[in-house]
Amino acid sequence: MRLKKSKKKIFVASIMIVLMMCSIAYIFFRNSEVEALSKYGSRGNEVTQIQTKLKRWGYYNGNIDGIYGSQTQEAVRYFQRKNGLTVDGIAGPKTLAAMGITSSSSSSSSSSSNSSNVNLLARLIYGEARGEPYTGQVAVGAVVMNRVKSSSFPNTISGVIYQSGAFDAVSDGQINLTPDATAKKAAQDAINGWDPSYGAIYYFNPSTATNKWIWSRPMTVTIGRHRFCK
Repeated sequence: MRLKKSKKKIFVASIMIVLMMCSIAYIFFRNSEVEALSKYGSRGNEVTQIQTKLKRWGYYNGNIDGIYGSQTQEAVRYFQRKNGLTVDGIAGPKTLAAMGITSSSSSSSSSSSNSSNVNLLARLIYGEARGEPYTGQVAVGAVVMNRVKSSSFPNTISGVIYQSGAFDAVSDGQINLTPDATAKKAAQDAINGWDPSYGAIYYFNPSTATNKWIWSRPMTVTIGRHRFCK
């Protein structure tokens, strides 16, 4: 009887040790994941990239010193709030992607990166131009691509799309809608180089636009309800 009780105690102790080791492993890997993100107190090249982009877009007014201090944290919060992201002041994967920054902890292949760009551009097209002629949807995507190439705008698709005040679909949350097959095809065509906008970097709806400045831009073409211009 005593032998059976002893075996039972050993079995219970073994289970407890296994559970304890699993808990320690979980905490370790969770902390490793968190540490891979840029947050308050972080230093390095990724923080410098964050500060540079946020300063260029008007979210950050501090020094570009590679130190994730309170000013950088608040700038990240501001960017997150304006672009429909979780407002936690931490530059995690989604926030970095919105800024067009590849995390130092990420090893994504170029194919997955391209897929991500297609999906993001398709969401923008769907939010901005669903219901427009197919050519007009491609033209909206082409405007994004033309901005990427221009020195006056961010040099990534995500950077252009999430630039403060750039697109209504981002401001009103339609960027989060699931794009249809047409929007995805239009995004791929735009990324592949088709530009029915003829080099436009702006577009607007003449029936609703009230901004005098946008009316002054040289028109390239009108497709559907959108007027494209430089």
